[in-house]
Amino acid sequence: MGKKYRVGILGATGTVGQRFIQLLEGHPQFEVTALAASDRSRGKAYAEACAWRLPGEMPGAARGLEVRPPEPPLDCDIIFSSLPGGVAREAEEAFARAGYPVISNSSALRMDEDVPLLIPEVNHEHLALLDAQGAARGFGKGFVVTNPNCSTVMLAMALAPLHARFGVEAVVATTMQAISGAGYPGVASLDINDNVLPHIEGEEEKVETETQKILGRFDGGRVEPAPFAVSAQCHRVNVSDGHLAAVRVKLARRAEPEELREAFASFRSLPRELGLRTAPAAPFVVRDERDRPQPRLDRDAGGGMSVTVGRILPDKVLDYRFVALSHNTIRGAAGAAVLNAELLIATGRL
Repeated sequence: MGKKYRVGILGATGTVGQRFIQLLEGHPQFEVTALAASDRSRGKAYAEACAWRLPGEMPGAARGLEVRPPEPPLDCDIIFSSLPGGVAREAEEAFARAGYPVISNSSALRMDEDVPLLIPEVNHEHLALLDAQGAARGFGKGFVVTNPNCSTVMLAMALAPLHARFGVEAVVATTMQAISGAGYPGVASLDINDNVLPHIEGEEEKVETETQKILGRFDGGRVEPAPFAVSAQCHRVNVSDGHLAAVRVKLARRAEPEELREAFASFRSLPRELGLRTAPAAPFVVRDERDRPQPRLDRDAGGGMSVTVGRILPDKVLDYRFVALSHNTIRGAAGAAVLNAELLIATGRL
């Protein structure tokens, strides 16, 4: 067995922080040794500070760890961050400047030109942005790598095989997003029961701009955003976990529905070639039933890391439409960051 990296988690008591702890339990490459969170949790044992909200018991290794402030130093080799956007930039840059690799689920630094916005199956070459990041920011050995917004992951992954094979010229996406995406306690029950909320603050802008960055072309020094337009409308729905998107695409060349299906089903990726532990055996699960995917039935595909695609049909306005679904706190958050860290190890950057 290779080196085991000591992990510190920022925002450890929140929904995504808890997912980090759950996913890292028993991981052969990572050991959680430090936890950090907001003022009200500091100085307490994690078991006292955190109301565990995930199925199953709180992992024993985390229970007795003292919750620290989210500032260096921490007793760890690398940082996973799920801090709120408002405090993430300052904290993550401070850790990177202190020499820590930071793998972030937070939104603060995603769109900075020198920060990789990474989906390992799609744009691993963007890691080359790190070559200039440290020198430009005075980070030394530290750096920041981010994963996308929880809906962007699903959309950008689903577009990647289509863009590679046919060329994408325009995208319209309507999302139906789970309550857990709002963190705990999420959305007030009187707002979400018997209701759909047609606005999620900042979400549509994130989906539109992050998708273009992820699918953009790396020219050796920067990422040139993908040239196609992305239009997103985002809704909160009364589902616990699992974000779903109804997507319409205009392609650069004609294709048959079966060709689109085959593009998803045959998609191969670097994470599987490298044997990364968190990478699903199939990045895409294609469902041919008329009523799939559904959040409750399909969100756990591939251990929560696969994107499920269905209802691949011609569209009368654009060229094709399909429905995509993924688990928002695993593939859309903590699992995405863990996979990013595994890729960093496999490519020699950790």
